[in-house]
Amino acid sequence: MKNKNRLEEFISSPKKSLWKLSIPMMLGMSVQAIYMLIDTAFIGNWVGFKALTGLGFVFPPMFIIMGITFGIGSGATTVIAQNIGKGDKKKADTAAEHLLALGIFFSIFFILIGYFSGLNILKFQGATGQSLIYASSYFFIMLIGIPFMIFSIFFRSILSGEGDNMLPMKILGLGTIINIVLDPILIYYYQIEGAAIATVISQCTVFILFIYIILIKETSFISFNLKNFNWDRKILSSILKIGLPVGFSMLIMAIGIFFYNSILSKSLHPDSAIAAYTTAHRIEHLFFIPLISIATSMVTLIGMFYGAKKFNLIKIIIIYCIKSCLLISLLYGLIFYFLANQIIPIFVNANESPQVISIGVSYFKIFAFAIPFICLGMIGGRVMQGLGKSYPMFILSCLRVIIISCSLAWYFIEKLNMPLEFAWIAILISCISSSIISIIWMLFVIKKTKLKRN
Repeated sequence: MKNKNRLEEFISSPKKSLWKLSIPMMLGMSVQAIYMLIDTAFIGNWVGFKALTGLGFVFPPMFIIMGITFGIGSGATTVIAQNIGKGDKKKADTAAEHLLALGIFFSIFFILIGYFSGLNILKFQGATGQSLIYASSYFFIMLIGIPFMIFSIFFRSILSGEGDNMLPMKILGLGTIINIVLDPILIYYYQIEGAAIATVISQCTVFILFIYIILIKETSFISFNLKNFNWDRKILSSILKIGLPVGFSMLIMAIGIFFYNSILSKSLHPDSAIAAYTTAHRIEHLFFIPLISIATSMVTLIGMFYGAKKFNLIKIIIIYCIKSCLLISLLYGLIFYFLANQIIPIFVNANESPQVISIGVSYFKIFAFAIPFICLGMIGGRVMQGLGKSYPMFILSCLRVIIISCSLAWYFIEKLNMPLEFAWIAILISCISSSIISIIWMLFVIKKTKLKRN
C-alpha cells in the first residue's frame, strides 16, 4: 500500500486505523511477553527463586539500554510520521537513515559500558553470593545481543512511523517463537546462562530478517541511500529533541527499579522480595501490552494528523483512546486484585519459596488500584509526544518514579521501618499524583497548540 493512501485511510477512519495499528503491535508484543513469562516460569521452577533474584538485578541495566533505544526510536517514529503527513518523503527517508547510524553508535557505547561497569552495577543494587553469580552470568551473555536488539527496535520504529505495524509483528513473533523453543532446552542444560543464550539467538534472527526484508528486498515505503549518507543537523536534532526525553523517561523508570532493588535488598526477606518484584513486573508487562500498543499507535496517528493539519481528528482520537484504555485498565485491575493468588504460583515453586508468592500477591492487591491512573498518565505523555513535545514524559516520569515513589518507599521502609506493603503503597500514590498532572499538562499543551476544528 502506498503511504499516501495509508494517510488518507487514517484520515477517513481514525478509530478503525487506531486498531489497525494497535492490534498487530499487541500480538507481536504479546508473543514476546509470553516468552518472558515462560522464561520466568522455567527459571523459577527449574533453577530456583535466587535465579529470579539475579534476573531482578539484571533488569534495571538492560531496561536502561532498552529504554534509551525505544526513546530514540520513538523520536524517529514521530519525525517520520510528521514528514509523511506533510508529504515530504525525502525527510522521512533521511530520518530513518539517521536512526540506523545512531544504532551503530549506541551499540558500541552500551557494550563498552556494560563490559567495564556491569559487575559494579549489579553489586551496587545489593547483589551478593549466588544471586550475583546468576546475575553476572546472565548479564554478560546478554551484552552480546545488544546490537541485534537495538537495530531490531529501530527497524520497528521506522516501520511504525510509516504506519506499518504488521511486518514488525510477524518478524518479532517468529523470533519469539524461536526463543520459546530454545528456552527449555538450553535452560535444562545450561541453567540461567541457557536463557540468555536463547534470547541472543532469537535477537540475531530477528535482526537478520529485518536486514533482508527492509534493506535487501526493500519492501518498506521508507527507502535508504546509505552509501551517500550525510549527517543532517536539523533531522538529527528533531529525532533527539523528541526521542531523548522519551528515552530518559524510561531511564528514570529503570533507575526507579534500581533503587527499589536496593531498598528491597535491605528488607527482612531480601531475595524473596526482589524475586517477587521481578516476577510481578514480568506478569504485569503482559497485561500492559494493549495499553502500550494503543498509546504508541496514537503517537503515529497524532503525528500524521498534526503534520496534515487535521486538528479535529486529533481530538477525536484522544477521547477515543482514553475511553478504550480506561475500560481495559479497569478489567486488568480486577484480574490482578482477585486472581493474584492463582497467577503468582505459576512462576515460582510454592514449596521452595512461599514467601515470594505472599509478597507477590500483596504487590498486586495494591498495584491493581494504580492501573487506571497509569493509563491516564501514559496517554497524556504520548499525546504530547505526538504533538512534538516529549520532554513532559521525562518530567512526569521523574516526578512519579524518583521524587514520589522511590522517596516515599525509602522513607516508609528505611526510616519508619514499616511493612513491605508500604513500598507498594508508595507506587500507588505516585501513579495517582502523576496522572492528574499529566492530564492537566496535556490539556494545556492542546490549548496552546490551538487544536481547532478545520
